[in-house]
Amino acid sequence: MRQRVRKTASGQARFSALSVLFLCLVSAALRAQNPTPDVSASAAAGDAKAQFALGDYYFRVRFATLDYADVLIWYRKAAAQGYAPAQNQLGSMYQYNTGLPQNDKSAVNYYRLAANQGYAPAQFNLAAMYEDGRGVHRDYKQALSWYRKAADQNLSSAEKQIGYFYQCGFGVKRDFAQAMAWYRRAADHGNADAENQLGYMAEEGWGQTQDYNAALSWFYKAAEHGSNQAAENIGYIFQHGTGVQTDYAQAMSWFIKAAAQGNSDAENQLGWMYQFGQGVQVDNARALTWYGLAGDLGNTKGKNNLQALTDDLEDDGGEWQNATASVSDVAVAQAQRWAKIRDLQIGIDRAEAHALYQDDYAGQLEHIGHGKSKAMAEVFNAMGTVGAVQHQVEAEKSRAEAARLHEELAQIESPIQSAAGVPLP
Repeated sequence: MRQRVRKTASGQARFSALSVLFLCLVSAALRAQNPTPDVSASAAAGDAKAQFALGDYYFRVRFATLDYADVLIWYRKAAAQGYAPAQNQLGSMYQYNTGLPQNDKSAVNYYRLAANQGYAPAQFNLAAMYEDGRGVHRDYKQALSWYRKAADQNLSSAEKQIGYFYQCGFGVKRDFAQAMAWYRRAADHGNADAENQLGYMAEEGWGQTQDYNAALSWFYKAAEHGSNQAAENIGYIFQHGTGVQTDYAQAMSWFIKAAAQGNSDAENQLGWMYQFGQGVQVDNARALTWYGLAGDLGNTKGKNNLQALTDDLEDDGGEWQNATASVSDVAVAQAQRWAKIRDLQIGIDRAEAHALYQDDYAGQLEHIGHGKSKAMAEVFNAMGTVGAVQHQVEAEKSRAEAARLHEELAQIESPIQSAAGVPLP
């Protein structure tokens, strides 16, 4: 029975790309230069670029506390003056319910304002809204038009999406050669999803001679660049011996790696392997647990397999009792482990954000005399240096805490691998 559902660039996987885009914008904010008094003064005087920079600064400082009031003040001031990056960020905040109520129409309005100015990230976001019919009527031709505008500026996510449109025939005639050309262009720009799609097309023989070695090579590249779908694909290849010798240990190792990144197909496959003893002893309790985890993420196969296995076990009262006697313990332990991982990741984000904040504050204190007379500047800067040291110490404490949490995270992720008796890929 073929258990894998291929995810490509649409649906869940494409929304993942949108999330990545938004997180990239957040990351850019986290790396933004500390606002100098000149920037603050320029923002107060009405300079849109300075206002956006100040909004980014507050995004960085307030990210750990989820307090976006000051962020919105400065983004809105910049957006009101037609500054495209600010308009795009407000659109993202509306779409993802980040400091603003979720509203697709408002998101589209802001994306369009920025896209009409040629801002590539906004063009991509507007295209995605047309593709999915969010805030607008679904229109593949409009979506493709906006993707092309973004791709003209070498935005790899847009290049990848154009490839997907040609692969599926969305708004254009289906053309595998064009799809591969766009995927390669995106892959050349480091897009992991495009690398995964090139692997898929090589595996299926679409627009080329079927080549399992080439497929596996592309999947490895994509997985190395962070694609959990590629990791799941590698697991599937080893599970079924597609162009390689069947290797259940490798399959389970890659499925676990993908599952640790939230891939529900991989969770479903792990349930399948435990149910049918592929490389492990049959363990219905673990099978039920993995199917349940996949189902909790909305995976239809996982839900169906969970129900089918439950029905089979209930028909055999003894087997049902044996499975349910331990499944709750397995499920609880697994759920607790994932919850702990999420908590640690949140803790790491907050500790690192706090360290950045303390560094920023220290930097501002060291230049507190800026703009004052020479004599007063020396006095203020001397006082500021003393205060800066305290904040630098706090920053180091936060960095040490983040490092400690990273170590704890590594320790708790390791048992996820060893529990299956397989090594990390």
